[in-house]
Amino acid sequence: MKQLKAVLLSFVLGGAIGMWLGVNIGREVPLYSNPFNTKSLNQKIKDVTGETLEKGGHALEKTGQDLQDKLKH
Repeated sequence: MKQLKAVLLSFVLGGAIGMWLGVNIGREVPLYSNPFNTKSLNQKIKDVTGETLEKGGHALEKTGQDLQDKLKH
């Protein structure tokens, strides 16, 4: 009976720790951070806007470089 309790306790603790780490991996946050802590809507908007602007800047820079290369030839 002691072995069964130990096995069940191990499964419960392992499952809880696995869920904790799995949620944090899925959200791409540090592993040991609080999985119940969510970003505010304002922070999510800032993150998405920043990424979009950065991608647009890279695309614009690449297009400008391609145009310069065309004009040289």
